[in-house]
Amino acid sequence: MALSTGALVVFVLIGVAVALFVTELLPPDMTAIAVLVALAVLEPYTEVAATDAIAGFASPAVVTIIAMYILSDAVEGSGVVDWLGAHLARATHGDDTRLLGATTTSTGLFAGVVNNTPVVAVFIPMVSDLAEEAGVSPSKFLMPLSFAAMLGGTLTLVGSSINLLASDVSEQLIDHPLGMFEFTPLGVLVFGVGVVYLVTVGYWLTPARLAPERSVTEAYDLERNLAQVRVRPDSPLVGRTAADLFLDADLELDLDVLQIDRERAVVADEEDVEGLQTRAIHDTYIAGSGQPIASGDVLTVRADRQVLNRFAEAYDLRQFPRERVDAERLAAEAHPGMLVEAVVPPDSDWVDSTPEAEKLTERFETKVIARRRGDEVAQSGLSKSRFRAGDTLLLQTTESAIEFFYDEDDLIPLDGAPDPTPDIEPEAPPELDARAPLSVGILVVAVLLAAATPLSIPVTALGGVVAMVVTGCLSPADAYDAVSWPVVFLLAGILPLGVALQRTGGAAFLGDAIGGAAVGLAPVLVVTLLYLVTALLAAVVTPVATVVLLGPVAVDTARTLGVDPFAFVLATLFGASAAYITPIGYQTNLMVYGPGGYRFTDYLRVGGPLLALLSVVTTVGITVIYGL
Repeated sequence: MALSTGALVVFVLIGVAVALFVTELLPPDMTAIAVLVALAVLEPYTEVAATDAIAGFASPAVVTIIAMYILSDAVEGSGVVDWLGAHLARATHGDDTRLLGATTTSTGLFAGVVNNTPVVAVFIPMVSDLAEEAGVSPSKFLMPLSFAAMLGGTLTLVGSSINLLASDVSEQLIDHPLGMFEFTPLGVLVFGVGVVYLVTVGYWLTPARLAPERSVTEAYDLERNLAQVRVRPDSPLVGRTAADLFLDADLELDLDVLQIDRERAVVADEEDVEGLQTRAIHDTYIAGSGQPIASGDVLTVRADRQVLNRFAEAYDLRQFPRERVDAERLAAEAHPGMLVEAVVPPDSDWVDSTPEAEKLTERFETKVIARRRGDEVAQSGLSKSRFRAGDTLLLQTTESAIEFFYDEDDLIPLDGAPDPTPDIEPEAPPELDARAPLSVGILVVAVLLAAATPLSIPVTALGGVVAMVVTGCLSPADAYDAVSWPVVFLLAGILPLGVALQRTGGAAFLGDAIGGAAVGLAPVLVVTLLYLVTALLAAVVTPVATVVLLGPVAVDTARTLGVDPFAFVLATLFGASAAYITPIGYQTNLMVYGPGGYRFTDYLRVGGPLLALLSVVTTVGITVIYGL
């Protein structure tokens, strides 16, 4: 089959899109919208009119995803996940095997009906704390936690956006939308085998990158770079602010002033006039708050030995021994600041921004002291360094600030925060919110109505949204805030690519090519290869884009081989959900990347054998349950 000019144009657009997805020169949602615009502008070649290009925004899959974001947020906001996490903590307290089994199983089951991002967000700090209590590295639990969420997403149609998109593609190509529980038997098989792997071989393969029970100064290698200096009366710093240091361009010091300690004397007992006893009070200011430096102030700074010496000499400062600075001194109870570890989630507004652009110091009295990206730790130049999804930050901040960051979904606190996460103490599980039974009931009814009645899932899911608002489980404003709009634009923008592949003959060309290469191979082996190719592409690009791109190819390949295309659609769906081998393949992988201190290759080390195992399990399951 000859390749048409239109198909060639579409392949070029796909190549550009894949390059942008991988390099992240543009955010993925903007890349998808750019593709949408290009398809419409090049309509004579792509055969995608403007109305077809924007039709993705009205796609049943996209509408359902919007509704499920809202329903999931209502359930998570009612405290159900927190409650479950606390009870799991009680049941598994001190036993790492039971902890791993319970968290992977419960996370996967929740992910079958609720968006897995908030589930993993709540479980990360809980699992990290329980691992510390058990004396085990948190790294041993966090990657299995993410993989379990991905496995659970294959249990029902609403388990992930991948499933909904695959259903949309299947309806367009073979007039067979996926039912709510149509692939649940296969999902249960894959989930069961996956969990067994994670608690056995996977646990053994998962590296212990972070040692348990380390102070934050040890975890971020700050002990060698933290020091304190006292400001002498004749110091040029007197009367200036910490921010003024950066105006001295001639010094160009790689140094951060973290906080200012000031001692003042007050009368201890005003009635004791004769004795006039006094006591020392320490006032502490986070550097950058605009507080002028005074004589006698003690500055806590981050700098190496050579830079500290230059700093002290230039500004007439007295150095203290480095041993006096540790996590407790840096965030003592008497101080307004606190040290908090927090993760930047994939949908945070901070992604691609900088501390300087967000004005963290000026607006929130918050300073980024260190950053862990995978197993790499950075301590300098952070004010202008861009945040990435999955970064773990060590912040010097205030209780009100971290509460605000959590409420705005900009950060997921790991510890030291005003407990937006479940109480880990086994004797004090939180009580369920009064709205919990109602919100869970509404979600269950919405799912069951779609499965047991002629009503479609977009209709029942939107009905559930209305019910959540009417019953007070969620406010209208919170409903809009619950939606990850970048994901919505990504899905809607990428859908026209599948249409263009179909209309220009590009999908048929690839299908013929794969079918010709597979001549002599049993269809079951072709299904396995399709599963692996889909999983590999999803691990590099995005799973949703992979479904849209390979869905039409899978159908045309099946037709070339003369077998039921539905089996090939399922192979694509489950393959796209198996992006285990990189941290960038799936958003929950990114969420645990920093907190686990993982290396990029750790995902291949643990996820590679899991992918190989599930390629066989999935193929056998498709063959036995659905036939080829």
